[in-house]
Amino acid sequence: ATQLPVQPPCQNEGSLVSALKTLLFFTVLMVTLPIGLYFASKAYIFEGSMKMSSSDSYFYAAIVAVLAVHVVLALFVYVAWNEGAPKGKGKDD
Repeated sequence: ATQLPVQPPCQNEGSLVSALKTLLFFTVLMVTLPIGLYFASKAYIFEGSMKMSSSDSYFYAAIVAVLAVHVVLALFVYVAWNEGAPKGKGKDD
């Protein structure tokens, strides 16, 4: 019986795990942050502090949630872009 040579673990396995952790983190953030900010800003800021009507507070809370989605997306793109960048600042020859 011929045995196949065992290959050492791939060097990219660590970067794959790191990328998946980053993706999972931003997925959870994308779901929880806008929804949480929507309800918190509606109840405490717009209806609580500013004494807005319920229909007005829906509108402004939705704007806060949309802005939160855009911030999370921008942060994800920034982190994903820099994750693959080389760490050294010197020039490569």
